[in-house]
Amino acid sequence: MTNSEKTPGVPDKIPETKISDAEKIKLAEERADRVERATKMAEERARAAKRKAASFESAASGDYGYAPEPTKTLTYYNTLQRFRTRVYKTFIVIFLTLISLVVLYPLIYAVSAAFSPGRSISATSIIPFGGGFTTKHFVRLFSETNYLLWFKNTLIISAGTSLSTVLVCSLAAYVFSRFRFVFKKSIMLALLILQIFPSFIGMIAIYVILLRINGLDSLWGMVLIYLAGNIPYNTWLVKSYMDSIPRAYDEAARLDGASSARTFFSIILPQAKPIITFLAIVSFTGPWMEFIFAKLILRSNENQTLAVGLFSFVTDRKNEFTLFCAGALIVAIPFVAFFVITQKVLVSSLAGAGVKE
Repeated sequence: MTNSEKTPGVPDKIPETKISDAEKIKLAEERADRVERATKMAEERARAAKRKAASFESAASGDYGYAPEPTKTLTYYNTLQRFRTRVYKTFIVIFLTLISLVVLYPLIYAVSAAFSPGRSISATSIIPFGGGFTTKHFVRLFSETNYLLWFKNTLIISAGTSLSTVLVCSLAAYVFSRFRFVFKKSIMLALLILQIFPSFIGMIAIYVILLRINGLDSLWGMVLIYLAGNIPYNTWLVKSYMDSIPRAYDEAARLDGASSARTFFSIILPQAKPIITFLAIVSFTGPWMEFIFAKLILRSNENQTLAVGLFSFVTDRKNEFTLFCAGALIVAIPFVAFFVITQKVLVSSLAGAGVKE
């Protein structure tokens, strides 16, 4: 190829670049630095991967930097539960035992005082039955006091109060439940308001009224007081139950020609037997150990009740604590027996009174 055929502007040979030794050394050092940095980055990535893998393993095993806990089996939890149950039962038994001792100690002390020698409370031992045993207090109670007469008076007053309360309150409840008349709501509201105030607020008025009608120091005067105190609340109680008895019974009785009195005694009263039984039991037990009105009204020793008679043994002038305990123990025996006998009747009466159809 001639010079005329050569491409203009293109050299025949690419000139070789000449690099000095200093530049070669510099390039080698830069290459070594890049390799070293790459190696360090690889090592850091490896360490980071190891740390991440270790964190996943610790999270899966529940290890958060603490020492590993021993594995708790079902036997361990059952044993722990039994231990807790035994501790709880032991605490309950100890607590109830202490409460029982606090409650029963006065009763046991009174029973032991009834059989202990001596008369005053200072002569009795603080330990039950620690001072000896004797029955002379019971002999003195029946031979030297009017204990049997007091018992008879209390029984008469309680029985009279129970019968009169059942009769008056049931009749009044029937009238308020079945009849309409003027001032019916006002009278019912007045009975409710009278129940708010305690009965001993009118002690002076009651004393004056009994004095005017010659009812002081008499058993029928006490029955009259207890009856008047029982009327407001018990009338509302029996009326609420009679309201639940269907009026269809009354209408059927009237169609058959029965009067209102016949309807009450033959139909309504048997239907209200649960609440009447409850009322009779409560009215009988109420005056049994009542003291305030009995002390105010009954003056003579022959007309006193058990509460007033027994209280006369432990006054400022007379200190017969052991005799008082003997009399209280005898009172408790028939009273407890009465509650045991009437317990089922009382519970069934309350259950029947609580059911409305």
